[in-house]
Amino acid sequence: MCLFQSTARRLVSQVHCGLKASSSKKQKFCLEMARPSSNMADFREVFAKAKHIAIITGAGVSAESGVPTFRGAGGFWRKWQAQELATPGAFARNPSRVWEFYHYRREVMLTKHPNPAHVAIAECEKRLSKQGRSVVVITQNIDELHRKAGTKHLLEIHGSLFKTRCTSCGNVAANYKSPICPALAGKGAPDPDTEDAAIPVEDLPQCEEDGCNGLLRPHVVWFGEALDPGVLTAVEKELDICDLCLVVGTSSVVYPAAMFAPQVSARGVPVAEFNMEPTPVTNRFRFHFPGPCGTTLPPALARHETEIIS
Repeated sequence: MCLFQSTARRLVSQVHCGLKASSSKKQKFCLEMARPSSNMADFREVFAKAKHIAIITGAGVSAESGVPTFRGAGGFWRKWQAQELATPGAFARNPSRVWEFYHYRREVMLTKHPNPAHVAIAECEKRLSKQGRSVVVITQNIDELHRKAGTKHLLEIHGSLFKTRCTSCGNVAANYKSPICPALAGKGAPDPDTEDAAIPVEDLPQCEEDGCNGLLRPHVVWFGEALDPGVLTAVEKELDICDLCLVVGTSSVVYPAAMFAPQVSARGVPVAEFNMEPTPVTNRFRFHFPGPCGTTLPPALARHETEIIS
């Protein structure tokens, strides 16, 4: 088992979504590197030679599409932050309130569109696939904007707003209904003065599998829940073979996703970070390009002059 796999499996048994590792643990994950370069020409030379590119994305890549994050100061829905609603306990106590929150987020996302960063990634994947090269997107986002932009090889490690999971039979299904159920129509307003709808459980989204009718929940990884081991295994395989890694719009502080790129860098693979500002792991990467992803990423992933297009 490779270094990444062994470390990842230790973490997945210890660290759940939304938790941060201590600084002492972070130091063990990878080697410090020299100050990263912001030379786009140098990056483009590396990009031109890469056969297997892994792109790790976070909330920053969707921020330019106007997607609310509900994280940090001011990130409230009514009077709650996401970490107060996106938990198994919150859903058990008040499934109506949690569904109002997710219904609001679903409805908002139906009005949003991919920005130039999403489009650049999808177009790069399509173009390179014709050259026998591969691109995989490993995203922490649940908004499906990568999918909407046309990305095919996509690993959503935190799930999707547009999938549901039955709390009774466990069935996972895509669901793009608007509203997701009649009782939630017009509900979910984020204003702090809005009162809870207090929808009865039997009127909340229900499983449509034959004879089930169990209560559905959003198919997302909540705080306190472990990542899907199947998805994590797929991520491991992709990161083991990549010869170039991009980190796009992520703060690199939430584990276990925050360890992915440092582990790749530790085995000598070039890593390029595209972010508004430096992160705790910036100095471990070969490249860092500050600024909005929608501005910095398209020229980085554009067709290189050495590419042969059949």
